[in-house]
Amino acid sequence: MPKLKTHSGSKKRFKISGSGKVIMAQAGKRHGMIKRTNKQIRNQRGTTVMFKGDADNVKKFFLPNG
Repeated sequence: MPKLKTHSGSKKRFKISGSGKVIMAQAGKRHGMIKRTNKQIRNQRGTTVMFKGDADNVKKFFLPNG
């Protein structure tokens, strides 16, 4: 059985925490800041933990060795 390869794009976007949760950047901060409220911009700083259902798929299909 061949080894499973890690998805190259996912390596750059996601990180697995020590407890096994998937860490990701906040969505919606690439462009168009002028139309967002200051509160939205503040709350989208840094990283966040992915929801469990989505995180299970990421770990299964994209980061099998993570």
